[in-house]
Amino acid sequence: MGFYETQVVPRLVNVACGNRATRARRQQVCAGLHGRVLEIGFGSGLNVAFYPPAVSSVDAVEPADVGWRLASSRIAASPVAIRRSGLDGQSLPFADDSFDTALSTWTLCTIPDPVAALHEVRRVLRPGGTLHFVEHGLAPDLGVQRWQRRLEPLQKRVAGGCHLTRPIADLLIGSGWRLVELEIGYEPGAPKFLAADSTGIAVPA
Repeated sequence: MGFYETQVVPRLVNVACGNRATRARRQQVCAGLHGRVLEIGFGSGLNVAFYPPAVSSVDAVEPADVGWRLASSRIAASPVAIRRSGLDGQSLPFADDSFDTALSTWTLCTIPDPVAALHEVRRVLRPGGTLHFVEHGLAPDLGVQRWQRRLEPLQKRVAGGCHLTRPIADLLIGSGWRLVELEIGYEPGAPKFLAADSTGIAVPA
């Protein structure tokens, strides 16, 4: 990857994904996390403030060194032990049945092979474990979908490979998950083509 992808994109994401609407989503999706937590796409640590007291530790999977550096103050201020434990959500360096819960926030849009990542998360979750997620993807409205398809090539170039049209619920179900909760809607105040969120909880099927 070049300078833009390694140095600029993590800083853009840190700003763009830290607004009031995304904070509300983060708080919602982090509720219920407990025990040892796997977080894929940790980024700059924007979820850290919302870990509930039941979380004992977090293993963070984050490929961007700049993102990890941006997270340093948030990590230092957290009462939860947070370790950078992997770089690639498609190949997790953990044994089977290692985690009580898992977290993914606006991550599956960028991972080159989201199905592989979802299989890996399922592998490392303990029996009864849950995946908590909020992901943007294919909008529920056909008119918005048309704009997403038009703009996706530009979005991928500007936002480090971010896709606008991934069908999040279908990806989860096709990767061996059962949806326990699912809410689909648009983030307030954001363009709909960027902000069609799928929020929920899934368990291994």
